[in-house]
Amino acid sequence: MNQATAPAVTRTRDELVDALSASETASAVVMTLGALHDGHRALISAARETVGADGTVIVTIFVNPLQFGADEDLDRYPRTLDADLAVCADEGVDVVFAPGVRDVYPDGEPQVSIDPGPLALELEGASRPGHFAGVLTVVAKLLNLTVPTFAMFGEKDYQQLTLVRRMVTDLEMPYEIVAVPTVRQADGLALSSRNQYLSAQQRRQAVVLSRALTAGADAATGGRAAVLAAARAELDTEPGVEVDYLELRGPDLEPEVEHGPARLLVAARVGTTRLIDNVAVNLA
Repeated sequence: MNQATAPAVTRTRDELVDALSASETASAVVMTLGALHDGHRALISAARETVGADGTVIVTIFVNPLQFGADEDLDRYPRTLDADLAVCADEGVDVVFAPGVRDVYPDGEPQVSIDPGPLALELEGASRPGHFAGVLTVVAKLLNLTVPTFAMFGEKDYQQLTLVRRMVTDLEMPYEIVAVPTVRQADGLALSSRNQYLSAQQRRQAVVLSRALTAGADAATGGRAAVLAAARAELDTEPGVEVDYLELRGPDLEPEVEHGPARLLVAARVGTTRLIDNVAVNLA
């Protein structure tokens, strides 16, 4: 279905169904909140590679109110639809679904939602109560509306990726979740739509997150304690960065991993902007 033309832009469920009915090939969806950047481009590129030139690449653009807490940035979250559509056209996206809130939640806030389980109360969930219930509910709805063969999720939001995988497995959903590596700027900062909130000085400070993760991963031969100590020491070099958590978990975010594959995760505030990042670690 891929053509060198602008994507079909759909706003309603009926328009989406009509656009998707034009093809019976494999499809891949990239779910976004908009404000597309090179990280999203990597997800779209991975989607195209996964389904091939004749497959269908779908991008959803929806700022989901259910995943924002009372004190979070729902109102100021960047909404740049025209620029986002230009990115989608540039990347050869076939279908864009950019619904309004009433299109996704026609009966108001859903009375039945996804319970994301105990992992959703830890790490990001400890700081953002209800966040992952909102995320998984909208992911489930968008999966069932777009009915893709594959769904692409970035490793930058590693807890989200882990929970989506668990939801699809536990609820027998017929979709394959594909992980896409984190995209970074030249100095190591992970790409995020929230980076644009940073001042020039804060932008320089924020790089300490990736430096800390690199330091931790480089210390992996010394074991768990060495990884955390090295990462913490690097974070301490930027006292203006307020660390929320620094944790070393297993590949499925199980706690207290001591050997083999692991994940080092960090969350911190730089000014008023909260950033997250993570890296794979192989413990000796």
